[in-house]
Amino acid sequence: MTSPTPAVRKRAGVSQLAVPILMISVVIMMVVPLPPTLLDILLAANLATALVVLLTAMMVKTPLDFSVFPALLLVTTLARLALNVSSTRLVLLHGYAGHVIEAFGKFVVGGNLIVGLVIFLILVVIQFTVITAGAGRVAEVSARFTLDAMPGKQMAIDADLNAGLISDSEAKQRRIEVAREADFFGAMDGASKFIKGDAMASIIITAINLVGGFLIGVVQKHESMADAINHYSLLSVGDGLVSQIPALLISVASGIVVTRVQTDDDGGLGADVVTQLTRSARTLRIAAFAVAGLGLLPGLPKLPFIAIAVLLFILAARRATTIKAEEEAAALPAAAADEPASDSPEALLETLRVEPLELELAVDLLDLLDTGSGGSLMDRVRALRKRVAGELGVVVPPIRTRDNVTLPTATYVVKLHGVEVARGEAPAGHALVLGDGAGAGLGMMGRATIDPVFGLPATWIPAHVADVLAADGATVIDRASVIVTHVSEVVRRSAADLLSRQDVAVLVEAVKQNAPAVAAEIGGEGLSLSDVQRVLRDLLAEGVPIRDLTRILEAITSVPRTGRSVEAMVEGARVALGAQVCSSAAQGGRLPVLTFDPMLEQSLLEALRPGDNGSWLAIDPARMEALLEGIGTSVLTAEDSGLRPAIVCAAQLRPAVRRLVTTARPDLRVISYAELSKSVTVDPVGVVKLAQRAAV
Repeated sequence: MTSPTPAVRKRAGVSQLAVPILMISVVIMMVVPLPPTLLDILLAANLATALVVLLTAMMVKTPLDFSVFPALLLVTTLARLALNVSSTRLVLLHGYAGHVIEAFGKFVVGGNLIVGLVIFLILVVIQFTVITAGAGRVAEVSARFTLDAMPGKQMAIDADLNAGLISDSEAKQRRIEVAREADFFGAMDGASKFIKGDAMASIIITAINLVGGFLIGVVQKHESMADAINHYSLLSVGDGLVSQIPALLISVASGIVVTRVQTDDDGGLGADVVTQLTRSARTLRIAAFAVAGLGLLPGLPKLPFIAIAVLLFILAARRATTIKAEEEAAALPAAAADEPASDSPEALLETLRVEPLELELAVDLLDLLDTGSGGSLMDRVRALRKRVAGELGVVVPPIRTRDNVTLPTATYVVKLHGVEVARGEAPAGHALVLGDGAGAGLGMMGRATIDPVFGLPATWIPAHVADVLAADGATVIDRASVIVTHVSEVVRRSAADLLSRQDVAVLVEAVKQNAPAVAAEIGGEGLSLSDVQRVLRDLLAEGVPIRDLTRILEAITSVPRTGRSVEAMVEGARVALGAQVCSSAAQGGRLPVLTFDPMLEQSLLEALRPGDNGSWLAIDPARMEALLEGIGTSVLTAEDSGLRPAIVCAAQLRPAVRRLVTTARPDLRVISYAELSKSVTVDPVGVVKLAQRAAV
């Protein structure tokens, strides 16, 4: 074993003599008068010691890390009382006790005796009735519980030792810690009485100084009563304050020590408080709203409350970001551990899974995914899901984006349930400018194409000249926007196919939370989730958003059970959403409509037949061809006038007419008279008749 170095032995010797020297000095201070300058130094040292004790109590991990605290309470209390005796002697003998006491008597309380007494009494009340009483009670209870738990802890140590979980040395160390813990809390129970006695002594000493100083000033020095009170009383109050403040700090330290719970954080109490108070971002946000609300109350100053509310919002945002990063960091090892082997059944099943939506990119388009080089495609695709949900009321499944080395250069493909439904191109270093001949001035630099969404003439131009054309008023679209717009159109067109049974269950469950009576019938014998799914799919197929799901469910459950077909429920839902249906088809508040010739409409009603998949028109092929030609002619005539018309017909006839025109004109709206809303002005623009050749 290495022997201590001379420097270490010297420091140990000085440390051993420090407390005995201090105790001897305490006795000397009570007997021998001290000069004012030395008293100033000792009072400053007393205040510094109290601060060091308080900070040490805040930084320890466990109470046992500050096991010397009970004895330190006795030493600091005696030293403080000795300073009180010395300062009292100087005040009463010379009317002066150094600059520290004079500063506390004049500057701290503004030279006002009443203010000084009030502050002194408040400090005594805080220390005596709040901190000391609470700390003493906690120490008493802790000592009792620690002593009661000692036999159980000793038995647990013996059990671990017999089971071979710990060694003899570990068992011995744990027994010592248990004994030290019991001794510590027992000592703290007794040491708390020192603090209580110190508070009482401060009151008595200050009262004695007030009376003694007044008598000495008036009787012995023949001062006036006002001068005696102003002189000696202020010094007595300053003496009480300069001793009471360190006493208060020591009391707070004792309260912290006895209420401290063991922690693993090296930052001590401050780190624990900050960590635990800022653990919940939600709590900080609620507190920010509450503080901001207080600031809006009449009469209260707004700036402090608003500033604190902003600070709490910033803390909440930072905490939310930290929590998200911690969750992602924790999920990475877990995901790696849970990842199945490449040839396991789980991995093979994963390869067989068909994604609802997929976006495949050629290799030269992968730069659009790299956020480091300015790629924003992934962020735009995520924003697309949110936008479509707000427009149609459908939660679009995640769009799986990946590369495909088999695709031609600059090509992307959109797949729906594993089947390609759209294809386009986005050549690197180019932008798309819309309009016929928009890039004609670029010569060989531009390449003509067709916009994949709207079918308009367009030109792929070099990216470095895109800003020039945009400044001239041309419509220029970057590559990422071209892809996102194309995917967006596919999603809107295929919303009905993307609505799964599970999505419907989630939507209905959300309605149950807000309107349980409306959704109570869903899922029973009268109306299954499958029926609801078919209704919602039909609505989406016709471009009707399903955001107002509560009204839709109210409408379809209102259909009598005897005639509750999918077609009837769809029509009931459309009538309930009539204002929304009409406004989406209107132009500037006016709805251009085409109506059937009355005789033709009556004949179509007579030809209407029910079927398993909905109603249909039982008319011969020649008459059907003439009807379609008549509809097409009327629609083209209206479109030549710059209008986008809708067909309006009887409610019974609407589903069959819609099925008839879907193949030729899927964008043509067919609305029933029952769906017309007062929110739009109906503007008849034509009458549909059979083509003339059918009458021959």
